Amino acid sequence: MEIRSATEEDLDVFVDTVHAAFGLFPETPTEGGGLWWSALEMDRCLLAVTADGRPVGTAAAYPFELTLPGETIVPTPGVTAVGVLPSHRRQGVLSAMMRHQLAELRAQGAFLSVLLASEATIYGRFGYGPATCTAQLTVPRHKAALAAPRGRAAADVPATGSDHGSVEVLRRTECGEILEEVYDKYRRAQPGALSRPHRWWALRAGQPPISPAPRYVAVHRDADGVPDGYASYSIASGTLTVDETIVTDDAVFTALARFVLGHDLVSQVVFKKVPPEHPLRWQFADFRAGEVSGVMDWLWVRLLDVPRALTARGWFTDGELVLDIDDPFLGEHSRFLLTVRDGKADCVPTDRNPDLSLDVRDLGSVYLGGTAPSTLVRAGHVQAHRPGAAVLADSLFRADRSPHCLHWF
Repeated sequence: MEIRSATEEDLDVFVDTVHAAFGLFPETPTEGGGLWWSALEMDRCLLAVTADGRPVGTAAAYPFELTLPGETIVPTPGVTAVGVLPSHRRQGVLSAMMRHQLAELRAQGAFLSVLLASEATIYGRFGYGPATCTAQLTVPRHKAALAAPRGRAAADVPATGSDHGSVEVLRRTECGEILEEVYDKYRRAQPGALSRPHRWWALRAGQPPISPAPRYVAVHRDADGVPDGYASYSIASGTLTVDETIVTDDAVFTALARFVLGHDLVSQVVFKKVPPEHPLRWQFADFRAGEVSGVMDWLWVRLLDVPRALTARGWFTDGELVLDIDDPFLGEHSRFLLTVRDGKADCVPTDRNPDLSLDVRDLGSVYLGGTAPSTLVRAGHVQAHRPGAAVLADSLFRADRSPHCLHWF
């Protein structure tokens, strides 16, 4: 078997192979594009082929940017389209492709990579750890009343409940540039968010509201008329489903939520891809109005160069930890002294006794601040070697905001 880079001439073979791996058939091209694979860059794709040239596996990577804690933005490959034909599974094809891809990404200068996992049992053995979660919030219309803010917060809200902005309903085809601009502003301030390159918007490659699927878009504008948020939605069988809500602050989210929750001829509103701890639940007059369901992992993170990764993100507590890190898939073991001062980190090799011992996948899970190291200590995956080490690690690895990613790739 050979793992080789794909070429533009391999596009049809690549698409057919990855679909066959999942037991699917490629969609029929439609006017306006919208095929998810149209954004693939073939020089970033891999094919696993047998000795007689038959393709049996695929893997690819998109060039994204990832926002880290502290609003640091770094280039990040987003691994996608990973599949092996059913006839060749459990024969080492996937491991060979993953090892080949990780070596290529390192050679290209990447210090971390990310992916979305079709199954949660696949990618941990390759060093990826779940780093963000997402959920669905379902609200019956008859329970959708929002409570007035309490205490001092109430003084900042006009009696009418307005945020001095406005909401305009547009068709998806009318507001492409607005969506792209608002999303880009949002993702630059949100830890865990990925960029959406212009190529994706232009090709309509992805899920709504990127795709050409018909959608209405509630666009929020500030007092000066500048777009600062949107909610993409559709209505079917009395349910209004919000594909995604992109905002630059919580007040804008509240305004858009108030709009969709007040939509006539709707029995319930479903907000997809919201953080499990989103404050909207706390804003209902009836705390039980918002039912959280479908909580699941979303973005998985894999560190390829630990010192570069740890020094790239922002930090919010001073301190130092000795991390003993095992990377069984790549056959590597290392120990680093992490020192944080004034929001910056230094990470150097050391022979000091470790404070924490952990697998590289667990370091990926805590990297964005969405998982507390102490949680993994309690789960038995991370070992703390001295009292207080887990508490200090929790304080060090916390983020300025909970990480969240809603981009599908």
